[in-house]
Amino acid sequence: MTTLDTFRLLGRSGLRVSPLSLGTMTFGTDWGWGADKDESRRIFDTYVDRGGNFVDTASQYTEGTAEALVGEFAAGRREQLVLATKYSMARRKGDPNSGGNHRKSMVGSVEASLRRLNTDHLDLLYLHAWDFTTPVEEILRAMDDLVRAGKVLYVGVSDLPAWQVSRMQAIADLRGWSPLIALQIEYSLVERTVERDLVPMAREMGLGVIPWSPLANGVLAGKYTRADLDLGEGTGDPSGTRKNVAAANGSLTERSLAIAEVVKRVATEIGSTPSQVALAWTLLDPAVTAPIVGARTLRQLEDNLGALDVRLDAEHLTALDEASRVDLGFPHEFLRRPMSRGVIMGGVTIESRR
Repeated sequence: MTTLDTFRLLGRSGLRVSPLSLGTMTFGTDWGWGADKDESRRIFDTYVDRGGNFVDTASQYTEGTAEALVGEFAAGRREQLVLATKYSMARRKGDPNSGGNHRKSMVGSVEASLRRLNTDHLDLLYLHAWDFTTPVEEILRAMDDLVRAGKVLYVGVSDLPAWQVSRMQAIADLRGWSPLIALQIEYSLVERTVERDLVPMAREMGLGVIPWSPLANGVLAGKYTRADLDLGEGTGDPSGTRKNVAAANGSLTERSLAIAEVVKRVATEIGSTPSQVALAWTLLDPAVTAPIVGARTLRQLEDNLGALDVRLDAEHLTALDEASRVDLGFPHEFLRRPMSRGVIMGGVTIESRR
């Protein structure tokens, strides 16, 4: 049995965080499907009162309402919390410099986040998503400047290619800049392609993996059926319905619903819930530090926290793996083949302890 106050080190750092992170994209009703202020407070208080300390938000979640609510709820206990936020999302329509990964966007977003969160520093700042235009040296130096100024304590990245993350970490190490300690990526039984490069890269380069959408936008919780596929690919607007978000993110498909059926069967056999099984599965990977749980109701949060009590046996792990496995592609599949191993190793067996 694991508890929220059984802490883990985040990446190559001494920062101690809970094994489940509280996501706050559901805080606020600005997008049409979130929790109102009272329910958001109940969710926040329950998580913290049970020992949780790792709170995740972003500059433009529910148009900034999420950060404002977190700042209000954290009053009086700020120092016991690890507050993580992200920058990159455009803060003003039509303003080319209000979003992106560059220094101006970063500094402006951080200053706004500090005001909304009512704090003088951020414990962890993520680059939210790769913009394909900003030089990595500019990003890393700007992050390091914020750390040296005391406005940010640690830095991380989210939603960008593995080769770019490893390049950034190498540059930071060589130049003595603040290292990246966290990698936030989509990871679930539905989305396992990150096992090709992102997850092993994070383990090698000293970044703790923080999975977002470990329930695949509610699909693995059993929230949807094949009748819900009528929405197609959805739209790119986060407002509207959660179903639209699930479809637009690629989570609501025939394949994902088939995986959800296996999750449901396993949950029934062990006396658990589908959400708990799906979350417990992500916790098994040693590269994973803390999946993000984004509850819209207190009942959903209570259910998700129950994942810390779930134990999956070999039979159930095999069933989940077979239902969700992805081809690792080249060169990974090639290097695992018996012929390749035989040519490389020459018949010698070497025990690896890594």
